[in-house]
Amino acid sequence: MTVLDARALNRATLARQLLLDRADIPVLDAVAHLGGLQAQEPQEPFVGLWSRLRAFDPAVLSDLLTGRSVVRTHLMRRTVHLVTAADVLAWRARHDAMLRQRVLGVYRGELAGVDLDELAAAGRAVMADGEPRSMSELARALADRWPKPGPRPLGEMLVAALIPMVQLPPRGLWRTRAGVRNAPLSSWLGREIDPPAPDGSDPVGQDLVRRYLAAFGPAASADLRAWCGLAGLPAAITAVREELVTFRDERGRELLDLPDALRPDPETPAPARFLPAFDNAILGYHDRGRIIDDAHRGLSVAGARVVLVDGRVSATWHVEADTVLVTPLRRLSRAERTDVAEQGRELAAFLSDGAGDRVRIAASS
Repeated sequence: MTVLDARALNRATLARQLLLDRADIPVLDAVAHLGGLQAQEPQEPFVGLWSRLRAFDPAVLSDLLTGRSVVRTHLMRRTVHLVTAADVLAWRARHDAMLRQRVLGVYRGELAGVDLDELAAAGRAVMADGEPRSMSELARALADRWPKPGPRPLGEMLVAALIPMVQLPPRGLWRTRAGVRNAPLSSWLGREIDPPAPDGSDPVGQDLVRRYLAAFGPAASADLRAWCGLAGLPAAITAVREELVTFRDERGRELLDLPDALRPDPETPAPARFLPAFDNAILGYHDRGRIIDDAHRGLSVAGARVVLVDGRVSATWHVEADTVLVTPLRRLSRAERTDVAEQGRELAAFLSDGAGDRVRIAASS
């Protein structure tokens, strides 16, 4: 079986994630291809798409949100993602059990004795008036009936798990600050989410396997689980295995992939790319060694914005006084600093609507 080293996996990841060459595809198609973008920080997906698409116009993503073609919702890993309306309708029921278990993992004691089906029905009854609500407003509406858990456990269980919800615009629009106002997906999108397959088969799980590999492969089953948070996918993998090809990584793990997916030459040059906080190009794997060194792994869950140099996390970045400030994590060559500076100037111009292009790179450690 062919062994793919970290560099080969890195270049495949960059290609699938649209980070090797910026793609010339519609924004909606990019969101679908990526299987959504992690989005608990509302402005971060705009940088993620700017790094991946040629001539990205942030107004297009805002229009997709207000036009109900893309939604903000709790889904993979119980985190807020931007996903297409088509995907959330197809995928949400498959995530129900995981979402419940993840909330219970935090609030099991507080929610002990609460009948979750009754709580869900009561929450839907409150939301039936068509008024969007914050999580705390919904919880307070039910606090008299369930006083013991407290508003936070009730609210998180209702909004993140029991009732498929969407976070309404203006939350998540370009250059807009707005609190979270929730509405049922069914009212926002005009129909209920797709029910599970009646025959006990798992077509959604099989689709998730294919879609994950298209955007993240080659990858191990543990990587798939790390991306979506679903533990019950071995049967789905078995069902589609004959469609797939297999490799090994340097640790001997089996890697699955689509036969015709991009696997570029490991020596393919990789331009500098600026990634937003919590980008799935890093978080979408159990073994993140293909893109980030173990010494810096904590950055990926701490909300640091990172810079890829030669395809790997090699710096962090933030904005201060309209200047993109880059802090290298290793010594950068002169050519690498030039590449980072050029991309940083483009990012500064994007973030300032062309008003400035200032970038400063700290001395390499």
